[in-house]
Amino acid sequence: MIAAAHPLAVEAGLDVLRRGGNALDAAVAVQMMLGFVEAPETGIGGGGFLLYRDAAAGTLEFFDGRETAPAAADPGRFTLLGRPVPRWLAIPSGRSVGVPGLVAMLQLAHDRHGRLGWAELLEPAIRAAESGVPMPARLARESRNDLSLRLFADTRRAFVTPAGASRPVLQSAEYAATLRRLAQHGPRAFYEGEIAADLVARARARRPWRSDLELADLRNYRALERAPLCGAYRQWTVCGAPPPSSGGIALLQALGMLEHFPLAELGPGSVEAIHLLVEAHRLAFADRERYLGDPAFVDVPTAALLDPAYLALRAALIDPQRAMRDAPPGDPLRHIASRAERAAPAAPAGGTSHFSIVDADGNVVALTASIEAPFGSRMTSGGFPLNNQLTDFSFTPMAGEREHPNAVAPGKRPRSSMAPIVVMDESGATRLVVGARGGPRIVGYVLKVLVGVLDWDLEIQEAIALPNFAHLAERLELEEGSALAARRTEFEARGHRVRLETLASGLHGIEAADPGWRGGADPRLEGIARGE
Repeated sequence: MIAAAHPLAVEAGLDVLRRGGNALDAAVAVQMMLGFVEAPETGIGGGGFLLYRDAAAGTLEFFDGRETAPAAADPGRFTLLGRPVPRWLAIPSGRSVGVPGLVAMLQLAHDRHGRLGWAELLEPAIRAAESGVPMPARLARESRNDLSLRLFADTRRAFVTPAGASRPVLQSAEYAATLRRLAQHGPRAFYEGEIAADLVARARARRPWRSDLELADLRNYRALERAPLCGAYRQWTVCGAPPPSSGGIALLQALGMLEHFPLAELGPGSVEAIHLLVEAHRLAFADRERYLGDPAFVDVPTAALLDPAYLALRAALIDPQRAMRDAPPGDPLRHIASRAERAAPAAPAGGTSHFSIVDADGNVVALTASIEAPFGSRMTSGGFPLNNQLTDFSFTPMAGEREHPNAVAPGKRPRSSMAPIVVMDESGATRLVVGARGGPRIVGYVLKVLVGVLDWDLEIQEAIALPNFAHLAERLELEEGSALAARRTEFEARGHRVRLETLASGLHGIEAADPGWRGGADPRLEGIARGE
């Protein structure tokens, strides 16, 4: 079974499985197709995180393809005259482009576990890009509604339809040519030779704030294998992404706090339950801002942040009837529940896509990949958009008298919110695979599904379809037009400052059923879940 954000990507992956490939082979085909039909969200110009579960061995592996800052990067990258610049100004600049890691990550994982040859896995996307496909409705809508695309030659040429013209077909000879080079010469061709040279030249040509990327930055890039981050939630084991992602830690922290409340009794969609989820999310994000960064540069106290005793203290800060005025970070090393330090608000973003795969042998892939903002840096090279992932770094290098854990540094990976998740039951069997899009909102989206399936016994599709909510910039966001939005005054009575938003979560997941598997796709997007 495959659950992904576009039917063509799902079909490309299923075709690989029919030809004897495994979940990892299918993941390469799905991702390359999404890089075409979902180019504003994900693709080889960005990075990602991948969880792979080998059913026979019972092992779980995590692959880190997060982008890195150039060797010439400095902490003041996004400051001007000593002050942070507006994010909207930084996104389309050359300084926002990090070294893409997605291709290297897919290569590393495929070298370890793939069955089929690399080249044949790229063929479905190559054929689609060469011959063209019906224009995805969401891509057409996003291109029409995002007026900023008209300001930049790359996005104007790639995504904007001239006035009065009809553009029913999506086609890209450039993307097809890039994939053919990767098929013929292997994944390293992305980091050396013509593809790399064109990418660096394009990023360095952007004015003002040209990129400081060098060919050596691409040549020296390496995807990493890290130990997945796992923790207990009631009778299940929940595993996700370790730092530099904050997704795994934030989710495990929130779940550890929520264990102290009777969520099953409160029921899905209740104001009482959503209030608890939001407050746990806020406390987890306060710790995220205080402690999380690239572990090669920052000593992240992961074990202390997930210590049950510490999380019990954090849970005690949650009033079931009243929202916290401020959600402070704690001190896990001393088991202190709160400190008088306010977290900076996380910046919204949505240029991300998640898919989940389970093959006939029970092998599992959960892959979340991103170019950061929709349409990335508004630059393209070789038919794919370039990321703006370096704007995920803190724009303020210092947090008081200490360096911010997410400050820019040469070769550093920016903190992420991506949260691919695999859940195992008490016997060690896969129970659930899920992930989402949405920048810092990802954690709240995935938390909703985990609680929906594990506490409320909902089917995966029902849990995904539950109204979305998030807490961002000191506001509780409720999905516009949903049942939760209709209960806005009840949340406000609890002290929440409410804002209604369109929350396109892009949740795609698979759960164990009896027998087989049951998939779920986000009804807010164009994706599907399909199995055989």
